[in-house]
Amino acid sequence: MLDGADEFTNLELAVRRHARFVFKVAYGVLRNSHDAEDVVQEVFLRVHRKGTEGVQDLPAWLATIAFRLAIDRTRKPQALDIAEFELPTHEPNAEHIAMHRQQVDRLHRLIAALPEDLRYPLVLSALEELNSRQIGGILGIPESSVRGRIFRARQILKEKLAVTETKR
Repeated sequence: MLDGADEFTNLELAVRRHARFVFKVAYGVLRNSHDAEDVVQEVFLRVHRKGTEGVQDLPAWLATIAFRLAIDRTRKPQALDIAEFELPTHEPNAEHIAMHRQQVDRLHRLIAALPEDLRYPLVLSALEELNSRQIGGILGIPESSVRGRIFRARQILKEKLAVTETKR
């Protein structure tokens, strides 16, 4: 049995290795950094209380907890804010920045308008870079369903983006 110091060291190591990943999963659902930070704290409090005995894939297990806690916090669909994941251009001018922001805002609205069963797999795949097996474990659905939902979400986005481009 581990003494208190060993248990703390293991928890500290888990936090150092996985806190950023857990944050990204929570943020992908909540799109609010403060709420995502709260979820990260709750995840690691649960790890501290329950331990990790019997857990075979720690990152997937942590992601599942984070995802479920984040879902519990959501009450309505919100716009997806992926600005933190974007790289700045070399020499942006005001017109370029405004056009880019409009495109990102439109994409956020389209993603937020997707049904949850399509939106969550897409967010976990595209932003969190999880594979189908991990996403299936988090959502409690088969890998084939994950792949199908991601494909369908991308199709819908592509169609809607094409429609808005032709209206311009």
